[in-house]
Amino acid sequence: MTVAPDRPVVALRHGRDLVAPELFERLTDFCAEEYGYERSLAERIMSEALAFVDVMGRTGEGMSPSRAVDPGWHTFMLHTEEYDAFCRTRYGRFVHHAPKSRYRDRATMADVVARIRAHGFSVDESLWGTRADCNEPACCGDGPCC
Repeated sequence: MTVAPDRPVVALRHGRDLVAPELFERLTDFCAEEYGYERSLAERIMSEALAFVDVMGRTGEGMSPSRAVDPGWHTFMLHTEEYDAFCRTRYGRFVHHAPKSRYRDRATMADVVARIRAHGFSVDESLWGTRADCNEPACCGDGPCC
C-alpha cells in the first residue's frame, strides 16, 4: 500500500537559480580567481551566498554569513550594477552589508541555515559550519580532522 504525503513534495531551490546563468558563471569565475578557490567550491559558495542574500532581502532581517559564504556575498557586491539591480528588482531596496554586525558561532550559523531552509533553499551545511564534528580516525569529511 502506498501512502501519499499530506503535502506535495516540493523541490528545494538553489541560490544559483536566482540569477541568469551567465551572471552566475561570471560571479563564480571572479570568486574563484579573487579568493583562490577551486571552481567547484566557488560555485557552491556563490549559490549559498545568493540564497543568503535572498532570505535577508525578503525578510528584512539582519543575518550573518559564515566565513566560507561571506566571500560570495562580497563577490556579488563587487559587481555593483548587477547587485544593485538584483536587490532593487527583487526587494525594492539595496541590501547592505554590515561587517561584524553578528556573531559566527555554531548556534548563529544553525539559525541562519534554518532560515534559509525555511525559504525553500537547499543548504550546503559544510559551508556554514553546522555539520557534526568528526572524531579521528573515523573522519566523515566535514569535521576538523579532515
